[in-house]
Amino acid sequence: MERFQLVAPFEPTGDQPQAIEKLVEGLRKGYRYQTLLGATGTGKTFTIAHVIARIQKPTLVISHNKTLAAQLYAEFREFFPHNAVEYFVSYYDYYQPEAYIPQTDTYIEKETSINEEIERLRLAATQALFTRRDVIIVASVSCIYGIGNPHDWGQVVIRLHRGQVRRRDNLLRHLVDIQYTRNDVDFRRGTFRVRGDTVDVFPAYQDTALRIEFWGDEIDRLVEFDPLTGEVLRLHESVEIYPAKHFVTPEEKLRRAIEAIERELHERLEELRAQGKFLEAERLRQRTLYDLEMLREVGYCHGIENYSRHLDGRAPGEPPWTLLDYFPDDFLVVIDESHMTIPQLRGMYHGDRSRKETLVEYGFRLPSALDNRPLTFEEFEQRVRQVIFMSATPGPYELEKSEQIVEQLIRPTGILDPVVEVRPTKGQIEDLIGEIRKRVARGERALVTTLTKRLAEELSDYLNEMGIRTHYLHADIETLERVEILRDLRLGVYDVVVGINLLREGLDLPEVSLVAVLDADKEGFLRSETALIQTIGRAARHVNGTAILYADTITESMRRAIEETNRRRVIQEAYNRAHGIEPRSIVKAVRDLTDRVREMVAEEVGVPGRLPVMPKDELQRLIRALEKEMKRAAQALEFEKAAALRDQIFELREQLRMIELAETPPEARLRRLVELERITEEEGEGTAPAPVKPTSAQGRRRGRHPRSP
Repeated sequence: MERFQLVAPFEPTGDQPQAIEKLVEGLRKGYRYQTLLGATGTGKTFTIAHVIARIQKPTLVISHNKTLAAQLYAEFREFFPHNAVEYFVSYYDYYQPEAYIPQTDTYIEKETSINEEIERLRLAATQALFTRRDVIIVASVSCIYGIGNPHDWGQVVIRLHRGQVRRRDNLLRHLVDIQYTRNDVDFRRGTFRVRGDTVDVFPAYQDTALRIEFWGDEIDRLVEFDPLTGEVLRLHESVEIYPAKHFVTPEEKLRRAIEAIERELHERLEELRAQGKFLEAERLRQRTLYDLEMLREVGYCHGIENYSRHLDGRAPGEPPWTLLDYFPDDFLVVIDESHMTIPQLRGMYHGDRSRKETLVEYGFRLPSALDNRPLTFEEFEQRVRQVIFMSATPGPYELEKSEQIVEQLIRPTGILDPVVEVRPTKGQIEDLIGEIRKRVARGERALVTTLTKRLAEELSDYLNEMGIRTHYLHADIETLERVEILRDLRLGVYDVVVGINLLREGLDLPEVSLVAVLDADKEGFLRSETALIQTIGRAARHVNGTAILYADTITESMRRAIEETNRRRVIQEAYNRAHGIEPRSIVKAVRDLTDRVREMVAEEVGVPGRLPVMPKDELQRLIRALEKEMKRAAQALEFEKAAALRDQIFELREQLRMIELAETPPEARLRRLVELERITEEEGEGTAPAPVKPTSAQGRRRGRHPRSP
């Protein structure tokens, strides 16, 4: 049996060893709920990695957004390079749900755009759960949405071994049954191709393909190969091919589902007609009969998920099958930033149901469509057996449920929580400018939070007029531009960023030594205890970290946030004195942020973010393949993808240039360098697909002030 093997270049320090021991002990005692209350920058993820390695259980880590889920996924992959660390988030790049607005008689058709790479990662996650126990899946709240019956999914797996007697045509039919399509021209994930006695299958969950070679009706060879280069990677004695989709319905089950849909349609039509809703009845009849005809003929229809209750054979009101049902019974759940994730898990069901009730009432869907839904929070609770909540500011639910709250307050760097000061609002802007100038003189940065977008922009304008390099940050600024603004803050292009909600979990700015909160005494979401602690924590990565709250009265939220911050400082100071630790600021290369931008762009367009170093012949083949892909993307008007591919081609050509230069004798290098420069310029002129939209925020920055040089 595979075991988790933790690989880390450092040992647990500070509070981490005691937190690991307490959490592991709690799990062994059978505690159902525990909370890891960890201050910003204390290494909570590293602690959880040690807990997983100690208890050796399959683990589901739930995060409240895709970006943080991706960061956690990357961290866990570094800690567990020899184990199955998978990523499970919504595979929609764009999602417009089906809806009806009665007030304007407007019907909105469902419209989606699916990211094939994320779909592969989702399938890889469930495949890993079927084949091994050393699995960590990092997921968003997508994990509580229906994905098909795990029993059906496991039953239709194709198992092959050398020497097995099996007719080729039977194998092809079986592949079609599990949602693979034949394509002898464009070989991509989820397809297969046939060449005589050879069948190539590109599993939907892998980067490599399988070749099945027949000798008559006997399987002679099973080969794993690179679909791009054709290189044979390894030979197998046996292989398993899992379905290309999560929703797989055996033929007999589909027939029963069609009969059940017909019965429900008949009952619903009688009900609508009895209520005098003849228009709704006719609309429902036409739409459902069309869907039934599609199901009979091709086994699929648009919006098939609305019939999932019948296709799964579930009773009315019965919860859907979700990722949680694919885990074994003894799995562990870790809920990251639980103060944000728990409310999300609670809210998914009600928002979904409200929209679908309107569709059912006006004859767009059968009542069974209401059972195509996420889990309710109560159903989620029933499916999890042991949970660790992870947050710097756990909410009331976590604190009430937890049988043990484990604190992790000591940072490996010895940095204390920021000093918190409360100052009057009268003259607050002049006071703030004075504090900012002190930081600028020391080469440090500042964050300022306001309550409105307008105030953020106006304060940014005023600070710029006062000679302080400032930019504002709020929801109207695009995601990639936000990251670039923060990168510029770290680089010193700006000294201050003014925003509304700078408490975003995961905001990592070691240069920031001052956080100023204007109107701190205005109670509300942005000035709650949790929000204030998170905002104060943005200065917790600098040895001179200070938070100034401008207020005329101290609200209950302010009082609790200040008391909690001071309590942590006392504990941290005592630990540092006892162990002779001198606090030191975090030093982190600014390229980390720009790398993250590049990976975000690459993820959005489905292009790998980082390019590996590879041999010369492979580089040449890859460049040719990427050039074809770039031209296809440009012809399909996918300009962002084309631009990202173009950038990669330039980088690969630079790699190739350096290899060729290294192979050239020293006396001929200058001449060869000139030749390569000329070739690069000529190729570059013919590479860029026109027109191509810029892939970064450069050149389209919003705001009233140009970027400082």
